[in-house]
Amino acid sequence: MSKDLNAHLFGPGPKRILALDGGGIRGILTLQMLRKIEALVRERSGNPDAVLADYFDLIGGTSTGAIIAAALALGWPVDRVDAIYRELGNDIFKSSMFRKGLLRPKFSAKAIREGLEREFGEICLGGPELKTGLAVVVKRLDTGSPWVIHNCPKGTYFNQREGTGSIANKDFLLREVVRASAAAPTYFEPERIRVSADLEGAFVDGGVSPHNNPALQLLMLAALKRHGLDWPTGSDKLLIVSLGTGTKTAALDQEKVMMMPAAELGVRGLTSLMDDAAALNELLLQWMSDSPTAREIDSEIGDLKEDLLGGGNPLLTYLRYNVEFDQDWLKDRLDLDFTADQLDSLAQMDKPENMDQLIQIGKAATALIDPAHFDAKFDIA
Repeated sequence: MSKDLNAHLFGPGPKRILALDGGGIRGILTLQMLRKIEALVRERSGNPDAVLADYFDLIGGTSTGAIIAAALALGWPVDRVDAIYRELGNDIFKSSMFRKGLLRPKFSAKAIREGLEREFGEICLGGPELKTGLAVVVKRLDTGSPWVIHNCPKGTYFNQREGTGSIANKDFLLREVVRASAAAPTYFEPERIRVSADLEGAFVDGGVSPHNNPALQLLMLAALKRHGLDWPTGSDKLLIVSLGTGTKTAALDQEKVMMMPAAELGVRGLTSLMDDAAALNELLLQWMSDSPTAREIDSEIGDLKEDLLGGGNPLLTYLRYNVEFDQDWLKDRLDLDFTADQLDSLAQMDKPENMDQLIQIGKAATALIDPAHFDAKFDIA
């Protein structure tokens, strides 16, 4: 039986969070894994029409993950989201000889704005169309602050603050918030969102923050009192399922690095910083959780299965599913063969021509999702 938004956010029982990484067109890979989870929910609940919004009490995402999260929170099945995503991907990432990402963004924002308006229309963040909790990570670049915009009615900024003239979060258009989260610098222009009667903010991709993988931020949103949810923690009370869009370790020749122009060093440095933030995100969550999917973070600290933050009880159950664009990993884990050049291309976030191969990898990656990872204590009736 479907729950309403209030039951998801404030009802009794264990809570379930779905966290979706950014990654451009690689989000099509994530959707294949989501289809497997949706099928599991349908099987466990005995409802062939169950959707992920029935199971998860909070769905959050960054960038491309925000697009998927918003659609899922509206109660749409994965097949519908997948079809929309393929259409959007082909429309959004159309290159132009006049756009190289240096003096102007690489892609026009017209296609993504029109696509999101077509799908989300005039739905607001506080609208009844949202069937479960939704959180979208954006970066307000004019103030240098990451924002997590969500639909919890008890949140500090959900309603207009008296005497401030601010725009309530509940009144933000869903399409504008999602478009802001996907406004990757150099790829798309920033999104203007009116934040008060006389002020607009300039927002960019939430990946330009420590939260391209939003899982840790969603844990804070769920557990910190000032955010309004104040969910209880514990491995039997809180589940986070975190899905990636694929990762690739940058192995560079030392001499090549030393000879790089300053601009390339800057880009490589930013990318490396985002990778480091993602690794720290996973490290912290594995450290404080019961995690049957825990991976080796590095050769020094391992997978942290013998460590627990604070030495007490786990704060949550944590499941993380992702793939590596690495020849050995794909062969060993998924029995897939790709050339090094193919993997370099697949790791790019703006190549819709890669969708078929990304779908192939995503479907193979469903083998990583063991139904036994999803403890029966988190099942829905």
